[in-house]
Amino acid sequence: MIRKRLSYDAWECIIDRDWHCRKVNCEFLTGYIGLIDIKEVSEVQTWKFHGEEIVFCDKGMKWLSILPQNDWYCITAMINENEEILLWYIDMIAAQGIDVDGVPYFDDLYLDLIVYPDGTIVVDDMDELEDALVKKDITLEQFHLAIKTSRRLQEGIVSNISAFSEFTQKCYEMMK
Repeated sequence: MIRKRLSYDAWECIIDRDWHCRKVNCEFLTGYIGLIDIKEVSEVQTWKFHGEEIVFCDKGMKWLSILPQNDWYCITAMINENEEILLWYIDMIAAQGIDVDGVPYFDDLYLDLIVYPDGTIVVDDMDELEDALVKKDITLEQFHLAIKTSRRLQEGIVSNISAFSEFTQKCYEMMK
């Protein structure tokens, strides 16, 4: 498993960024919210969706990360310079914590959901999850945890795109 930090400092294409994080405990979230303001990149990162390229990492963009405490996923909303959400990337996770330097982290369980503003949900990297199980990089329990969490999200929070957008917007407002 790969350990990822809410500062996403492992993304080498991001040359310069501002990053802020806060712990929250309110009616709609207990956990951590991180916000990256991307100042400069070495190479623009894009995604193909319905035959179109979506830029998800470029100068002027923001990444909002939402890591609910005591749960098994981390949401990252990729936001353009007009403050429009381009997509959400949701990692299924095995564990979370705080690094020695105070940055929240999570252990990625390979399986991801990509959610688009039109409500389309793409299950991504199922092959990586299956490979990790075969190679014994994860346990059978972790395999089932990833699938169960993915299904719970699809049937729950991401099934209502307007409510999901509103939740994300509330988190974003807390970081402004």
